[in-house]
Amino acid sequence: MGKSRLDDSPFHRIFKVYSKYFYLCKIFYNHKIFEGLDLPEVKTLILGAGYVTTFFTVGLERLKRGKIEPYGVPLASFDIGVDIDDIKVVACVDVDARKVGKTMYDIAREFYKLRNVPRTLKDVVVYPGIEMGFVKGLFPVNSLDYGRSFQRSVEEMYEFIGKAEPDVIVDATTTQYAEPFNEYRLLEKAVMERRLTPTQFYAYLALKLMEEGKQISYVNLIPTPIANDYAYISAAGKFGGLVLGDDGATGATPLTADILEHLRERNRRVLGLAQLNIGGNSDFKSLLDEKRNRAKEYTKSSIVEDILGYYTPSYIKPTGFLSSLGDKKFVSMHIEYTSFNGVKDEIIVNMRINDSPALAGYIVDLVRLAKLALNAGICGTIYDINAFYMKKPGPPNSKNIARILAFERLISFVKTIADRRQLNVQQSMF
Repeated sequence: MGKSRLDDSPFHRIFKVYSKYFYLCKIFYNHKIFEGLDLPEVKTLILGAGYVTTFFTVGLERLKRGKIEPYGVPLASFDIGVDIDDIKVVACVDVDARKVGKTMYDIAREFYKLRNVPRTLKDVVVYPGIEMGFVKGLFPVNSLDYGRSFQRSVEEMYEFIGKAEPDVIVDATTTQYAEPFNEYRLLEKAVMERRLTPTQFYAYLALKLMEEGKQISYVNLIPTPIANDYAYISAAGKFGGLVLGDDGATGATPLTADILEHLRERNRRVLGLAQLNIGGNSDFKSLLDEKRNRAKEYTKSSIVEDILGYYTPSYIKPTGFLSSLGDKKFVSMHIEYTSFNGVKDEIIVNMRINDSPALAGYIVDLVRLAKLALNAGICGTIYDINAFYMKKPGPPNSKNIARILAFERLISFVKTIADRRQLNVQQSMF
């Protein structure tokens, strides 16, 4: 069919321009602001093949297939520009001899006795990591540094991470006690002298890859200070990488924070707070070690004075290990406070919480947020993400806030990046 004169008319040319404009407006109106952009898969490397990682990998694959609803994923109903389907777990790292060399499919079915395990997890292999003597007595060890040269182990681990090409490294290893280095030169010296924990070591390797020009985000879900250590966040900022942390907050800590905010806003004076945590999983078993327990206590107890603005006696720490509880920990909380005319009231909360699945749901968000931030050119660390998901949000000296308030900050942060991306799309289309 021939081209009509109407096709070349001024009216038709104007119509085509405005059609394009209104099409874009429709996209933006429907919050599909990232539609049409090239957003490749988010390659994710997970350190630690425990219950958290198992629930995350199994749940992620089931989410992708529409087998489960995304309950427990805080930003599931928000279009943040990186879809859940974009997450791809490329490998896991562990030092448990019972897991190394197996796939996450094997571990989920045989080790943790889970059902409905997607067969795609047969492609996710668990590789040996670095142990450095930190899990002796907890389980049989198979690590790169077990009975071998530490320097050679470092080189192999660095080469492995480099070949995996992760966008995001998630640290879900066993709790380790550590002090911050604060200066990069002191961190490098500690590496040479082998005076650091596995988490500090893994995060250091991530920094070296960032220095080579790799865009990587390190998400630290344990108490070891990484996002609360200037040595890491300043180097990440310099090298164009990102560090998020520290210590994922899923159970009693967020609830405690919100209750304290409730009391603060009503000008009720908190007289004392006790929070007991007893669990039966491997992490609670590891917390029988006094130094590990102190690390956990430090990240949990900072919320009280941060939110209230004054000191009050508090006891917040992992209290014990009872194998029969399994992963469903028991939490008991008691808060006494003074109300009007000197009246004393109390809040008592008892609950059972499945610890690992709760944290696994957070990882779905954190991986996507980490990639989103890197794509937006944000480096160092991000308080607006850490404040919602972490017990001890970085950077150093940052305050804990109620998670209700932190959620609003998080949404504002995501919207800011979305608006920036929207502007970039508009500029590229016109």
